[in-house]
Amino acid sequence: MFASGSGSNFRALLEASKSNYIKSEFKLLITNNSRCGAVDIAKEFSIESFHISRKIFPDLNDSDYAKLFSDLLDKYCIDLIVLAGYMKMIELDVIRKFTNRIINVHPALLPSFGGKGMYGMNVHKAVIKSGVKESGVTIHLVDEVYDNGRILLQEKVIVENNDDEFTLREKVLALEHRYYKEVIKQIEEGKLVL
Repeated sequence: MFASGSGSNFRALLEASKSNYIKSEFKLLITNNSRCGAVDIAKEFSIESFHISRKIFPDLNDSDYAKLFSDLLDKYCIDLIVLAGYMKMIELDVIRKFTNRIINVHPALLPSFGGKGMYGMNVHKAVIKSGVKESGVTIHLVDEVYDNGRILLQEKVIVENNDDEFTLREKVLALEHRYYKEVIKQIEEGKLVL
């Protein structure tokens, strides 16, 4: 299994694996930001990490850039890609090669508050500004359009009148930590078919 991204979701998944709640082995971290928290977490859990970004490889064409990802995924025999805070669109060649084998967690109830630019605090600010009374988490397959793939699981939280983007983030993050590992477990057990 490969994970990509930052911080707390990555740690929660690794701890679920370490405790044998999920059986999958996390073999690799790819990040587009070498200073993200996931790099330190990967070191702590003895997981190889690689920084791949256009800043490092500005002269590569799209195909060769995607090949960097594909070659690493092949080298580590990756069968499922788990996104956890990865802020860039996955290369299209990689998405096509791993059709129905890339999952993502999104901090809102898709299709609302999804799409390019809708990540992290941007999502929570938009939810608060809109005045909706529910938000939540969506775990979905990744396809060639931002936040568009088949929804695997959604869970809701109430947006209280006194919530701001920070309190909402904490509510949603608790759902992410609880349900992302659950979706992986259901995939492992064949209860959720991709």
